[in-house]
Amino acid sequence: MIRFPDPGSLRLRFLLAITLWVVLGIGAIWFSATRIFSAHVEQSYHEELEVHVRELGRLTQIGDNGQLELVRPLSDPRYEEPLSGFYWQITAPGRNPLRSRSMTRGALDEQVAHSPEILHALERGPTGPAITYGFVQRGPEGEDIHFVIATDQSELDRLISSFTRDLTLWLVGLGALLLATGLVIISFGLSPLDRLSAAISRLRRGEAEKLEGSYPAEIAPLVGNLNEYVRQNSEMIARARVQASNLAHSLRTPLAVITDEAERLAERPDLGGSSKVLLDQSRMMEQQIEYQLARARSSAGQVAAGRTTRLPDVARPILSAMERLHPGKTFSLHAHGCEGVVIPVDAVDFAELISILLDNAGKWAKSNVVLAVENQSDGVISVSVSDDGPGMSDDQIAGAFEVGSRFDEGKPGSGLGLAIARDIAASIGAGLELEGGPNGLTASVTIGTQHS
Repeated sequence: MIRFPDPGSLRLRFLLAITLWVVLGIGAIWFSATRIFSAHVEQSYHEELEVHVRELGRLTQIGDNGQLELVRPLSDPRYEEPLSGFYWQITAPGRNPLRSRSMTRGALDEQVAHSPEILHALERGPTGPAITYGFVQRGPEGEDIHFVIATDQSELDRLISSFTRDLTLWLVGLGALLLATGLVIISFGLSPLDRLSAAISRLRRGEAEKLEGSYPAEIAPLVGNLNEYVRQNSEMIARARVQASNLAHSLRTPLAVITDEAERLAERPDLGGSSKVLLDQSRMMEQQIEYQLARARSSAGQVAAGRTTRLPDVARPILSAMERLHPGKTFSLHAHGCEGVVIPVDAVDFAELISILLDNAGKWAKSNVVLAVENQSDGVISVSVSDDGPGMSDDQIAGAFEVGSRFDEGKPGSGLGLAIARDIAASIGAGLELEGGPNGLTASVTIGTQHS
């Protein structure tokens, strides 16, 4: 599809370069063509007038009455039409001047003709500035006979103006056609970059696992290198997740031994203080292990290629599990008009995020937890989890995402849930906000969508 280039784009740079070249080229053609045509027309007029003034001299004679007369009219009929712009005049001392029928008024300056040679001058004619030719020829009595012939400068100007106007229109059309052709060539030449951009967008949205399509030889190596980078990056992330998980699991056994020994030391009155320090540090280590293990299970800060989540299908089994985990409390789903909505997020990551929020709400809710899915008009999906519990103050919300943050030691948990939820939300490009009040807490997740 041909579209006008965006500011700062390669298309605009190419189009500006083509425009400059077309303007300079068309301008040079216009200038040179008008100059050549003007010179050609002027030369043609001069040659024609020279021929006519010579013909006028050959046709002129002295009649029986001693006056000037022509043997026959000039061959060009324009000299017979009144004020046609083509005139001639013959003068001699003591004789009546002889003028063309076209010259119904005014006169030509006989001083133009002051030599046997044919001379040219631009003079005033009967109807304005005129191109004038003339020469002098000796009469039978030795007198000077002046032959002058002229044509209006406007005739020459009219031809040149008409040619210039037509040439300008044609060259403007040619320039517009060249620019349009240039735009088509630019769009065609850069279309592989558009396809590459679309392929990268599909990869980011999780619709593909690699950059797809065929590309020109200049771009194909780049596409191949990017696909190799995506593959290596995916493998590296997978290995990192496995290694983080293995490390966390390998630390659990010695940590359990340390915790058990600390609890044994707590039974001795003289070592109570030391055992408390060991137990506190062990709990902190356990929190960090759980936190890092949860992060290792997530997608490690990027959208996984080819992975999407369809809403609200992924939420239904989680709600059923939460009702079993929190008996006596109702978990409901409000997702009207959101069937078929797909978000470019790994279903495991999204399920873990929603599970954390639902579990947290289930711990604090009195009786009801609502999971609401709303497809906003600006292409953003909003998923909110609301409970009817005691809510949270602004100060509590400010510290809710800190690792190990707990507001009621009597409630089960490690204080890692919201911190992990925040990291998962950041890794999938979503926003996570808490809104508290006296009648409960609402956790909202916003993320871009795509429709299937």
